[in-house]
Amino acid sequence: MERLPKIALPIVFIGIVVVILIFKSTVTIGSGEAGVLYKTFDGGVVDDEPPLSEGFHFVAPWNSVFVYEARQQSLEEKMQVLSSNGLEIRLDASTWFQPKYADLGKLHKEKGEKYIERLLKPAVRSAARAVVGRYSPEQLYASKREAIQNEILEETQILLKDQYVQVNEVLVRDVSLPTTIKDAIERKLRQEQESLEYEFRLTKATKEAERQKIEAEGKARANSILSQSLTDKVLQEKGIQATIELSKSNNAKTVIIGNSDNGMPLILGDN
Repeated sequence: MERLPKIALPIVFIGIVVVILIFKSTVTIGSGEAGVLYKTFDGGVVDDEPPLSEGFHFVAPWNSVFVYEARQQSLEEKMQVLSSNGLEIRLDASTWFQPKYADLGKLHKEKGEKYIERLLKPAVRSAARAVVGRYSPEQLYASKREAIQNEILEETQILLKDQYVQVNEVLVRDVSLPTTIKDAIERKLRQEQESLEYEFRLTKATKEAERQKIEAEGKARANSILSQSLTDKVLQEKGIQATIELSKSNNAKTVIIGNSDNGMPLILGDN
């Protein structure tokens, strides 16, 4: 009975060690993540095999696993850059990116876990400075935001080529100009709009005058043709037809024939 405690202590100790080893020998990769295996006694970072996928994995207790976010992420940046004429522009942009899954081992080995600070941010800022420097403040303010987004994306992708990071999109949320420049641009745009409005009204008035002129000329030609066709005989015939129509009415009337030089009858009413 006295020997049982002496035997029990090593068993308990061994059991604790086994539990620790089992705990150290397992790793769980969460949803949207991937793991980079580091073999302490066998070459270090494993970069020639796919990373550890989501789920439960057994790993030798002397090895390590570095877990990376494999899903698309967003980098929010507020930058101060210069326009083509040297004015300071404030640019707010979001960059959608993710590490290249198959190259996570190389990314960890060459760039490290802080690859966003070391690699991605400098590339985005450099691309933004290069792109914005091609445009004037007027272009940046008016209509070039979409073009800026596309060009920053292309420049960033070029800078990060073969760097194991995939940039999916760059979104420019805001372009802020110095207040004095912004006010000057707005005044210029208002003046241009007023000028366009004046030209529109002038063009409309000119077209209306031309329409009235054409309409008047048409009426004049019609009247000229009509006056030329109304001979004395035609007028006399029209008068006779009108007299006949009046004589057929039920109203009391007196018809006097040959009251004038042209022989047109005269019709007098009962009153």
